[in-house]
Amino acid sequence: MISSAAGTASVPEAVELVIGPRRRPLGGLEVNRVWPTARRRMVGPFIFFDHLLPAELEPGRGVDVPPHPHIGLATVTYLFEGEMLHRDSIGCEQIIRPGELNWMTAGSGIVHSERSTAEQRARQSQIHGIQSWVALPREHELCAPSFVHYPADRLPIIERVDARLKLIAGTAFGASADVATLSELFCVEADLAAGALLALGSELGERAAYVVGGSIEVEEVGYESGKLLVFRAGGEIGIRAQTATKLMLFGGAPLDGERHIWWNFVSSSADRIEAAKHDWKARLFPAVPGDDDYMPLPE
Repeated sequence: MISSAAGTASVPEAVELVIGPRRRPLGGLEVNRVWPTARRRMVGPFIFFDHLLPAELEPGRGVDVPPHPHIGLATVTYLFEGEMLHRDSIGCEQIIRPGELNWMTAGSGIVHSERSTAEQRARQSQIHGIQSWVALPREHELCAPSFVHYPADRLPIIERVDARLKLIAGTAFGASADVATLSELFCVEADLAAGALLALGSELGERAAYVVGGSIEVEEVGYESGKLLVFRAGGEIGIRAQTATKLMLFGGAPLDGERHIWWNFVSSSADRIEAAKHDWKARLFPAVPGDDDYMPLPE
């Protein structure tokens, strides 16, 4: 009989940490903010993970995340359903659709907004996706900000009898994505048929799995949607799908030291974060062309 990791059930030897759902409002919708946590700051270079929960949007309703700043990180935005319009302070404007990737490197500082398009607001629509953050290596923390959009056909797909793996960034499962990153990492969308067994090798470095939908088991312990599993270092990890399941797999080589994280800022320097807080409050960050709204600094 398969036990559940909820409540007092035992945690498998291969699992270092299990993080449950933590729902937060964002831009008029709801996200499951599973990362960061005080119990562990990073998996590889990944330091933040939001699951934009599936939502039905009635006409006139949409996603509205107003202009807000970032430093010291790259945002990884990927949709399963719907579309959003990205605008940023270096002048990029890009609609992202399912299966595509927006990779924005904040570096020394960037401001961006994420909103539903006018076409999407005019009709009933859906939205569902993820956004994660990758902390930048020290030598690149103050690099010039940049933005790159990758269409779906540039992201490799690994087809198996009982699984479909889409490599969003990095190297995994014998494939490499044509996505420019500044550190060794992997990010994979995995769709598994019921009963499928997926192995995560130790060559991937630090490893985590988020259950977007469905349920899995690791060493005969079950985990349902909304759970993030961080695995122990070394050895092969076996993940079995109890039902048809969608996972996000991510991690990579450990970064070069700890990072401070506060609101939308990531840095190896606490002083740099304090400076960014001051600059945002004083309106010293660049503006987003076409979107003059403002997200206040948290008090």
